[in-house]
Amino acid sequence: MSAQLRAAGALLPLARRVTVRAARQYHQLPTGGLQRPDTAIRRSMRFPANAFHNAVVVRNVSFARLLPKLVVKFARIPALFGGMMVGGAAWVQYQAVQVSNSAQEMFGNVKTTVTGTASSLWGGAMDIADQTRRGWETTKESVELPEWLEKILRIEEEAGGDNNSSRRRPEQPKQSRAGAAVAASASAAAYGYDQIADDDERSPEEIAKDDHMMFMTKMMIEIRNLLQRVGQSSTVTLPAIVVIGSQSSGKSSVLEAIVGHEFLPKGTNMVTRRPIELTLVNDPDAKHDYAEFPDIGLPKTTDFSLVQKTLTELNQAVPESECVTDDPIRLTIHSPKVPDLSLIDLPGYIQVAGENQPRELKRKISELCDKYIRGPNIILAISAADVDLANSTALQASRRVDPRGERTIGVITKMDLVDPEKGAAILTDRQYPLRLGYVGVVSKLPAQTGLFKRDPGNLLSIISRNEKAFFSQHPSEFGPNAGINIGTVTLRKKLMHVLEQQMSSKLQATTDAIQRELEETTYQYRVQYNEEPMTAEAYLASSLDDFKHQFHQFARSFGRPQMHDLLKAALDQRVLDQLAARYWNKPIDDLSSAPREPENLVDLPKADPKSPHWHMQLDMASSALTRLGVGRLATAVVSSAIQSDVDRLISKSAFSKHPSARQVISDAAATVLADRAYTTSDGIEFSLKPYKFEVDIQPQEWQQGRDHVGDVLKTELEQCRAAMKNLESNVGGKGKLKEVMTFVDKARKGDIVIEGESSNGAGGFSASLLARGREAVFLRDRADIINMRMMAVKSRQCKSLENKYYCPEIFLDAVATKLTQTAVLFLNVEMLNDFYARFPREVETKLSEQMAGGGLERFAQEDAKIRRHLDLIKRKELLELVLTKINTLHTIGSHELGNGGAGGPMKRGSTRRGLVF
Repeated sequence: MSAQLRAAGALLPLARRVTVRAARQYHQLPTGGLQRPDTAIRRSMRFPANAFHNAVVVRNVSFARLLPKLVVKFARIPALFGGMMVGGAAWVQYQAVQVSNSAQEMFGNVKTTVTGTASSLWGGAMDIADQTRRGWETTKESVELPEWLEKILRIEEEAGGDNNSSRRRPEQPKQSRAGAAVAASASAAAYGYDQIADDDERSPEEIAKDDHMMFMTKMMIEIRNLLQRVGQSSTVTLPAIVVIGSQSSGKSSVLEAIVGHEFLPKGTNMVTRRPIELTLVNDPDAKHDYAEFPDIGLPKTTDFSLVQKTLTELNQAVPESECVTDDPIRLTIHSPKVPDLSLIDLPGYIQVAGENQPRELKRKISELCDKYIRGPNIILAISAADVDLANSTALQASRRVDPRGERTIGVITKMDLVDPEKGAAILTDRQYPLRLGYVGVVSKLPAQTGLFKRDPGNLLSIISRNEKAFFSQHPSEFGPNAGINIGTVTLRKKLMHVLEQQMSSKLQATTDAIQRELEETTYQYRVQYNEEPMTAEAYLASSLDDFKHQFHQFARSFGRPQMHDLLKAALDQRVLDQLAARYWNKPIDDLSSAPREPENLVDLPKADPKSPHWHMQLDMASSALTRLGVGRLATAVVSSAIQSDVDRLISKSAFSKHPSARQVISDAAATVLADRAYTTSDGIEFSLKPYKFEVDIQPQEWQQGRDHVGDVLKTELEQCRAAMKNLESNVGGKGKLKEVMTFVDKARKGDIVIEGESSNGAGGFSASLLARGREAVFLRDRADIINMRMMAVKSRQCKSLENKYYCPEIFLDAVATKLTQTAVLFLNVEMLNDFYARFPREVETKLSEQMAGGGLERFAQEDAKIRRHLDLIKRKELLELVLTKINTLHTIGSHELGNGGAGGPMKRGSTRRGLVF
């Protein structure tokens, strides 16, 4: 059997004896009223059998007094057993936690465990009795009792008599020290007394002062955090506690002991490269300790190993070439067991830069620390006890900015590494006096001796027990009469008092500075913006309304005619592609002789009307046009046009200054269009299915195609001429290009025999110049063909529909028009109307998603003009809020002074714990 189980088995009989003794004492207490025990009546109930003449009297008296007691006792017994079960469960849970520690810690706490268990059972029994009594009194007053029960109760009250009045109304016992500790749970938890038994020796007056001080400090830290958001100069700020010390001086251990968690980066190399602005918030309602990084948007976490990992990564993000930076990491920790403090952890001082560190690192660290330890901040100078104070880098730095030591607290770590006499002498040092004094601590965690992992939430308790064990071994040096400050709990309390005093001393000057800043800000708000209110929500709503108005104007201007023109232009290009592939000349790839075509386009006007070649050419071109995928072409063309128009509307709106919002709106348009693209495309193809087999062209459609195709050919001719001019400018003029074209023409006619075209050219022309010459010949021939076909389209032959094989340009144009008209009908119903209905709602939805989680503020800040407006309003509101909180502090202080406070009456204008009114 293990030592833990034997100890637990030995404790069970002792716990049962304590429970039985507590229950017996509970029934013997003088409770008064209905619960008052009356031994005389109990003895009178034990009458002998021959005393029958007293039966009536005895029965009346016992019935009147016994029934109420039975009612109360029967109600009290289940509650008593419930309290005993709760106490027993709490004891078992406590033992389970203790088993996870080492065997040495468990045996050392056996006495404390038993005493605490008995006390909890006794307190639970007393609470049950008190609650039962008060519940009976309340029920008796609020519930209408039967007449027989009221008579019994009156008999009970009259039977008590005046001589038992003191028993029925017992005097309230004076508040014990334990009761005071319970009443002062807020300050006791913040100082750490709730984790260390029998250490809270404060009087009720001191407890009241500490609670008041905690409240004032919390409010002033809130004010300081608000002032940081205002972003003002040092004249409008409140002090924080800046922690400095050389590497390996125990700086991180002190901070973790104050917080009660291991959360700072650890490592042999330089791990702290950025200031860590740590705000501790005493939150009595927090069920678990949690941390949050307000600047980087990480969620709250109760895992402090994750906090440690995050801090390590943020510090390692600083390049090794810089090593340190003044960009702070802001961390807030909420817990019912921490005091309200504002701490700043800085990189530790070094003596010599490492091999991979810049040479100026020592100077950079010193400059960074000097920036933070200037007034009005409080300096927490960490020094190790095994290092002479004359060599303490932290004290040397503090004396440069605080030569009189008025705002420096000296913390001496590793007190267990030096002789007690030497350690006591360091704490009472006169060579380097500090007005706020020194505090000696042993903040390093003791070596873990148990088999189980140490409870991470019990850090302060472990350190305090270790400190108490060490300091208690040397009562002459570290005892109560030594006149020195020792222990992490003492340091916690000292930090709270000093921070409150320093903040209070700066409060009036800060109030005056804030008042001046508020007046200046209000004046600028009135002059620059005529006191026009502005919020990020209002700016977004206004920008969205303007964009919607522009979009509605676009919706009225873009409909079926516009879609018809877009799709017809796209199909006109497809018509030209078919003409170029089946009727017009081909590009020239080399200088070989051109093959003679059996059927030349020049001979088309005189060709046989039944010529199979020209019939096949037109039928194939028409079939290719109807089967090219008009549905997808139509949806792509219209979607692209709408998307371009939406982007144009965005560029003209307020969203043009917001790249992220601009992208969101553009994506919303693409999403809505894509949702209907496939359905619309399939619908168009289904509606065009008859045209894939036969296209019936009416005479009026032929005439419209004849009028329109002339313009199409004219546009194509102009493009050919523009391309020719571009070539002339590239080769060095029209004459040079004409020489090359002449050489190409001769080679293609066979007048010049070329034995293969080399990479260096031919005929005295370079290969590049010959390529441009071939392109110029192709464009010249294409222009001649287009001119010829333009004349043919206008001829009498192409006036009639019967001659469609002689005029393929007109027929293909009429087919394209017919396809366009059918597709546009489907586009308008299935795509355009749906887009107009859904797009505004989609924009609102997408913007709402983007604006969540701080996106709205970022959106408004992207516009420089709006950012200045919002910053001024925010600054004004923050200053007003700070001033309101400061006035609240003044009101609370004035009220306390008017009531005399805990220390007697004080006049207005006097100073109490540094707070000036």
